[in-house]
Amino acid sequence: MDFPKVSWSKSRSRHLSPLKKVLRTQKFKNKILIWTILGIVLAIGGFFFYVDWAEIQAEPINSWTEDPQADCAVVLTGGPGRLREGFSLLSRKLIKKLIISGVRQDAELREIFPLWPIYGPMSEEDVVLEKRSTTTYGNAQQTLPLVEALNCRTLVLVTSKVHMPRAYRTFKKTFPKDFPIYKHSLPLAPQEMRWLDLTNEILKSFFYSLWAY
Repeated sequence: MDFPKVSWSKSRSRHLSPLKKVLRTQKFKNKILIWTILGIVLAIGGFFFYVDWAEIQAEPINSWTEDPQADCAVVLTGGPGRLREGFSLLSRKLIKKLIISGVRQDAELREIFPLWPIYGPMSEEDVVLEKRSTTTYGNAQQTLPLVEALNCRTLVLVTSKVHMPRAYRTFKKTFPKDFPIYKHSLPLAPQEMRWLDLTNEILKSFFYSLWAY
């Protein structure tokens, strides 16, 4: 008697097909989950990006319109015009001491500001070069003991419009709660007008918000 032949491969495929369907369904669900999470992350990131961008855009440029008076001023290096503004405040006796934060280890005063002679009589003893910091957080940490040593009770913060929101928050977090810090914002430097550099500042602001202030 002849028995019907059963194809093992066909029988096996019939047994495995439900499993394949389950696996394919699970893979599809995993992909949906991954894309959903990614979408949520991008949406949250986009929201914070917009908030930081809007804050930078709203930051006023008051170096043209206001002449703040204080015991000390700190200039955060990294952009053109900041040093000139700091020395302008000192030469007009709007401040008593000027701290330049974030200069090179081998920097000399006359080297970093060769325009010194045209700003009138100023004493080099009224200018302090802070050479240890390399970040905005470091600027604040290193400026505080200098301000205390100089017996400064008020401080003018000199930096650019783009940098000011992050710098001001960092300094306010580092300094005593009631210590007066006055913003002195300068116009955008050419390199700060590019989207890549603006995006870089916004990303720094986001990460600083997680741990620095």
